[in-house]
Amino acid sequence: MTTSTPDLWHHYGRTRAETDRDVPDSFYWTWGQDSGPGTEVLGGLDGAHVADLGAGSARHAAHLATRHQPARVDAVDSSPAQSAMAADLFGHLAPCLRIVSGNVTAHLQSMPAAYDVLYSVFGAVDFVDPRELLPAAAMALRPGGRLVFSTLAHYLSGSPAQADVVAGRIGAKTPDGEATTMPRWVLEEHVWVKLLDQAGFTDIAAEVWPAAEGPRTAATLLVTAHRPTGC
Repeated sequence: MTTSTPDLWHHYGRTRAETDRDVPDSFYWTWGQDSGPGTEVLGGLDGAHVADLGAGSARHAAHLATRHQPARVDAVDSSPAQSAMAADLFGHLAPCLRIVSGNVTAHLQSMPAAYDVLYSVFGAVDFVDPRELLPAAAMALRPGGRLVFSTLAHYLSGSPAQADVVAGRIGAKTPDGEATTMPRWVLEEHVWVKLLDQAGFTDIAAEVWPAAEGPRTAATLLVTAHRPTGC
């Protein structure tokens, strides 16, 4: 007998998608999505092969595909519901934007040295075991390629980030509305740096952007790293 894993992202973003179908004019890394740096953190994008890891409805990927000049942006997400939503919203942007539905780590492992830029905006880097995801990301980057991700600098509850590679549990809902939990990696800066170093990245840098005013806000940890040019 086989069982399927419930899609715990089935409901996420669905209400917004009913009324907002536009490609965003801006690209932000911070939790509030209203301040901080923009696409310049990604470096040069002209002619680049780019992947959004845990792209959700692909709003960030659509922005890059239409406001910049990449060769292609792959919007990769493990949630069938999110990928279907992305295809409905932005499928018309193909072939510059490609919707990829499937396990993010497995996708990266199948694409050795395929990408110039990988990024995650509170996406797969938060929800996939970094001991598996980060080595796969290093493998999928071309020599000199760049990984950029934003993640929570602390839990939304205000609790501090983990001082070791330990996942917390956060609330989620199954497609039929049943309450459950899923893992989320909220790690201290030095833990991310160590994991990236172990995965083979160099030129690792991290910066904390403070939380904005309001409920359920959080500071953002913005991290950049590179695959060495000699490998």
